[in-house]
Amino acid sequence: MNGGEFVFIVIGVSIAASILFRLLADSMDRERVRKYVTRTGGELLETHWAPFGPGWFGEKSDRIYRVRFRDRAGCIHKAHVKTSLMTGVYMTNDTIVSCPQAKSEPPRPKHLDTPAQQETVEQEKARLRKRLAELEQMD
Repeated sequence: MNGGEFVFIVIGVSIAASILFRLLADSMDRERVRKYVTRTGGELLETHWAPFGPGWFGEKSDRIYRVRFRDRAGCIHKAHVKTSLMTGVYMTNDTIVSCPQAKSEPPRPKHLDTPAQQETVEQEKARLRKRLAELEQMD
């Protein structure tokens, strides 16, 4: 083996090690971000590597991801996340994309109305007898 072949082997091993390290770091980063979101009651929907996201210039150790997640209220957010093994997770540019429609409240039950508005038992009996008589006349 001459010097030229050795250089190519070293370069090949270096490239393979770099790719393996990047894939391993990516897997750990995604898990770290997922735990961060679920710890606050949310659900992680998407994670994409964004190498030129906000704050990338001059950053050497942190990796940046673009994420979409649902918070505990059901609102969908999009944000950028900076993370690394040593620095933890930092969320930036967090914006709400959509929130669920507020459900209309069901009508208030009569038994919860104030006593002045409640029908007495005798009044209700009279109303129901009158309605029954009307129905019998229709037959």
